[in-house]
Amino acid sequence: MDLQFTPQEQAFRAEVQAFLKDHLPAEIERKVKGGLHLTKQDMERWHAILNDRGWLANHWPKEWGGTGWSAVEKYIFEIECSLAGAPRITPFGLSMLGPVLIKYGNDVQKKHWLPRILNGADWWCQGYSEPGSGSDLASLKTTAVREGDHYIVNGQKTWTTLGQYANMIFCLVRTNREVKAQSGISFLLIDMNTPGIEVRPIILLDGEHEVNEVFFTDVKVPVENLVGEENKGWTYAKYLLTYERTNIAGVGPSAAALAKLKELAERVQSNGKPLVQDPLFAARMAKVEIELENMRTTNLRVIAAVEGGGVPGAESSMLKIRGTQIRQEILSLIRRAVGPYASPYIEAALNEGYSEAPIGDPAAASAAAAYFNNRKQSIFGGSNEIQRNIISKMILGL
Repeated sequence: MDLQFTPQEQAFRAEVQAFLKDHLPAEIERKVKGGLHLTKQDMERWHAILNDRGWLANHWPKEWGGTGWSAVEKYIFEIECSLAGAPRITPFGLSMLGPVLIKYGNDVQKKHWLPRILNGADWWCQGYSEPGSGSDLASLKTTAVREGDHYIVNGQKTWTTLGQYANMIFCLVRTNREVKAQSGISFLLIDMNTPGIEVRPIILLDGEHEVNEVFFTDVKVPVENLVGEENKGWTYAKYLLTYERTNIAGVGPSAAALAKLKELAERVQSNGKPLVQDPLFAARMAKVEIELENMRTTNLRVIAAVEGGGVPGAESSMLKIRGTQIRQEILSLIRRAVGPYASPYIEAALNEGYSEAPIGDPAAASAAAAYFNNRKQSIFGGSNEIQRNIISKMILGL
């Protein structure tokens, strides 16, 4: 693979940069670069801007609203969006469910659900994890029993990110208890407004309502909302997870975080000199930058595999492990750079409109919160320990 951009790719990069300069709302850019909280309206606004341009579903086939971009163009777009301060698109509909429907859904499902993902009519959330069934996802206990033209769903999902905004949830449910765990799972699309569904917030240590518990009590789901075949949901779940892991790796956000770290290290003083001149700190910055450059190559390989009709396999697990480790190290260095000023946590300072003077460097307000929040990245989407097992099986045959 040639890792040098061609003149055509450089021209595309310039086009993306110009688009971001003209269309990325300044207030959203300010929030993203400042580590401030985004509202539902912020996320929906950027989603709509990209959809209007036709650049939203750049990893979908062109016939379903994709862009027809090459692997390198997709990579360029992600990097430039992150460096410009654009928010990441909420992935549940676009990057998780969309590819599953395109590969395994029937024509009726594709024609109904895919346009609604693009135009923002549906906000999807993910119903995978349960209490006691996280990394061991196949042990899930939520059941769906067929009764005529409906499934009756009972059970509980947890860690449902942004479920408080969602009107739809894609769920793994158990439809057969008599076979081995992986063979009795189905993939259902469920309207969150159906009677019997209750969403309860899980408030995190930083006071944020990011995740939820979702309870299902005798919830009726039309049979036509079954994706693919009954009891084949594990296959679809694994396919979805390869996309989720690639998304979690986040080469673009890590590149933006590294740029923020470099600027911070130039501003912050240590022993009368910029922190970037401290040999130990500079060595850690150099090490993580080298690792990020290596990960860029793996990211391109994964994108190229999908472009060629393949499925990201062990590479997506490798990317998830290294991507999360790199992101966590960069955030750790940012926290270290601001020093004791990272200790005070003023929740209001992470919201738009806060007018008090910052404590220490402006980057200090979100440094600790971002560091602690992103410890989860090595757990969700399949813990990094599970990813190592996948790699050992797929590559080493162990």
